[in-house]
Amino acid sequence: MNYKILIAEDEQDIAELLKLYLENEGYCVFGAGNGVEALKILEREDISLAVLDIMMPRMDGYELTRRIRETSNIPILILSARDKSNDKILGLNLGADDYMAKPFDPLEIVARVNSNLRRFYQLNTEKPKREESYILKVGDLSLDTQTLVLKKKGEEVLLTPMEYKILALLMKKPGTIYTKVQIYESTSGEYFESDDNTIMVHISNLRDKIEDNPKNPRYIKTIRGVGYKIEDR
Repeated sequence: MNYKILIAEDEQDIAELLKLYLENEGYCVFGAGNGVEALKILEREDISLAVLDIMMPRMDGYELTRRIRETSNIPILILSARDKSNDKILGLNLGADDYMAKPFDPLEIVARVNSNLRRFYQLNTEKPKREESYILKVGDLSLDTQTLVLKKKGEEVLLTPMEYKILALLMKKPGTIYTKVQIYESTSGEYFESDDNTIMVHISNLRDKIEDNPKNPRYIKTIRGVGYKIEDR
């Protein structure tokens, strides 16, 4: 598959550097200097993944992420000179899958792009023999691991790539308790270095989407001091 990457970045030097590294990986790269221009590219091109700067003219990266999530669940990687946890949590809450603070190593950006694309687009490429092997069901939830579509009572629920991966992990073994470390490493493929509340934010976002009452969840349960599990009582 010829992946198309969108880079929305108003600093030309950074944009050109990222474009050079990603094109060397064989990706087709589209550049935008602001959020409005980025939206136009998204409308006309079949973008596979977006790398978004936060501080851009006309429309910042947060608003751009929100607008993308209205219609698409492509992986989103946010870049920002802001490295405070609140800024990261805001980006994740809006639907971003990954977040990197500036300055950064372009090789790490490439590695994260590769990782997100591999997990989102190459997941479950082999067709199973029986429907039961790829349809995960818990209560009113039905998750198709071939089409990556979640339905609740027959209605589709739009998930981000990270939300899908977390939910699929939990739904494969209902009742099994997973620690935040296990969830992070299973879904990101990276070593868990510190507790930065990333998983908590994604769990909270999932509850908002699948629970009738997120404050009293029916499905995703918190096991205090341990982690999370999914169940249907």
